[in-house]
Amino acid sequence: MASAEPPYVAIARRKQAALAASIPAQWKLPEHLIPAGMLTPAESITEGPKQYGRVNVMNIPRTCGLLTPKELDITEKYDVRALVLSMTESKLTVEEVVEAFCKRAAISHQLTRCLTEPLFDRALNRARELDDHLRRTGTPVGPLHGLPVSVKDSFNVKGVDTSVGLAALAFQPATSNAALVDLLESLGAVVIAKTNVPQTLATLDSCNNLFGRTLNPLNRQWTAGGSTGGEGALVAMCGSMVGFGTDIGGSIRVPAMCQGIYGFKPSEGRIPFGGQGGGGIPGKSRMSIQAVAGPIARSVADLGAVMAEIVPRAELFGEDCIPGFWPTPSVPATLSPPRNFTIGILKTDGLVTPLPPITRVLDEVAQILRRTPGVEVVDIPTPPAMRKCQAVAGGLMGIDGGSNTLDLLESMGESLMPWHLQQGKFGPKRGKPLDIFQVADLQARRSELERELLKMWTLGLSPERRVDAIICPMAGHPVPPLDSYKGVGYTSSFVLLDYPAGNLPIRSFTESDLELGQAMDTPLLGGWDKMNRQLWDKKVTDRRVYLDSPLSVQIITPKQRDYELFQAMEIVDRAVQGHGNTTQAKL
Repeated sequence: MASAEPPYVAIARRKQAALAASIPAQWKLPEHLIPAGMLTPAESITEGPKQYGRVNVMNIPRTCGLLTPKELDITEKYDVRALVLSMTESKLTVEEVVEAFCKRAAISHQLTRCLTEPLFDRALNRARELDDHLRRTGTPVGPLHGLPVSVKDSFNVKGVDTSVGLAALAFQPATSNAALVDLLESLGAVVIAKTNVPQTLATLDSCNNLFGRTLNPLNRQWTAGGSTGGEGALVAMCGSMVGFGTDIGGSIRVPAMCQGIYGFKPSEGRIPFGGQGGGGIPGKSRMSIQAVAGPIARSVADLGAVMAEIVPRAELFGEDCIPGFWPTPSVPATLSPPRNFTIGILKTDGLVTPLPPITRVLDEVAQILRRTPGVEVVDIPTPPAMRKCQAVAGGLMGIDGGSNTLDLLESMGESLMPWHLQQGKFGPKRGKPLDIFQVADLQARRSELERELLKMWTLGLSPERRVDAIICPMAGHPVPPLDSYKGVGYTSSFVLLDYPAGNLPIRSFTESDLELGQAMDTPLLGGWDKMNRQLWDKKVTDRRVYLDSPLSVQIITPKQRDYELFQAMEIVDRAVQGHGNTTQAKL
């Protein structure tokens, strides 16, 4: 006699039915336009890696016939400032802008499974209120009047679930908004949807039993990243102008890398983080390592446009925020005396040797910058302390032993996702919570690393020799196949240090990057390095899977130098685009 199905299965069916019902019939794609191999949410978890072919769905919203020419223009032709200006000058109504983005978000979801909570009805109601306010008063509600945005599922939105892909948290609507949601709405922005995340919010492939797997719209064979993977897919497909995620190990930057767009992890206190769901212990972050909230967008300018409005106001909304200032206008087209903008190149963290295409694109960016007026490029030797950052970050993330999340999974009979299972000894396990002395020891080690790595910004010489920004790898490998992302040392380390960090797409992976027949001959550095090299070992991975994938670099600045990070991203992006190498996700 067959055993009864575990409780999560029925809950998942209800949740997926509610999601499907929230998409209007006239916004649904004909079946023949959805590429074969989409699979059901449940099948996407177990069969996805074997069944997904090399399919790019980026152009389907334009060719499907559901979006009018005007809606295509609205969702593709504007940056943040231009779109807001068009609405405040009544060239476009907020309602028609929000409807265009809601429709495109619905289409994006049907192709990538990126949404968890479509908020289309309430978004359109809010849009009408904003239009009415502008007609009556002649003034916009705020500097982001009418801007369609989306948020990661972990942000509470009143009246809506914050299930984060866990059946045990489904059908328990939030009773209040996260502080960031309140701040965005006070600025006039309109939240149109919440987006998918990984099981446990702690993996690098956005896949869970409740909503299934979010697919990368550039190529279904590649991971969409995590934990803000749904945002990455939605923003890349122009289903939202700006998406907001969270980052503790790379959860904003990794999806941006995987979709070839821009991600910004600010310093702690710049953007309100409070009001998160997820089943964790409240207050844990005050003892361990603080995740931060930040934006994902299709341009550096759009990142700056929202940061410029959020940062100066954040302290009024989030108890976790500090006073902030964001200068405008941004960096001039040409830099001027008294000194150059100094950018350092850090080629490795000393723990994982980047695969050849990662080293190559880093070298290319350095060469472009050396030819850029007003920029000085210096090499940054890998500080020995960098090798220790990932272990300390991992220790602080796990101070509670992980029991709360595992209890929620077990209560509904949920199995672990493939990414978890493939991590072996690095995967999730029930541990013993650390005592106060163990936590204090980790924080003391963290302080030592912070102190030692201050020297990186002065090249170990004097405070006068200041490095403004550092460029380093985003990961040790290119965008990998599903469930294959290896390690977060290049991203988690900068959360530990509280350095602002951003993802910047550079170019696509080409035939010349394959180096077929060549193997890495550098000494093996350890277990993480061994795992990383599996993604280049021809016995394990066919390198041709990387063809056309976006190659990115990561840019970091010292603690609380968030505006300088934006400047550096502008400078590098401008230099790279001027050189003709750019791979922002194309339609």
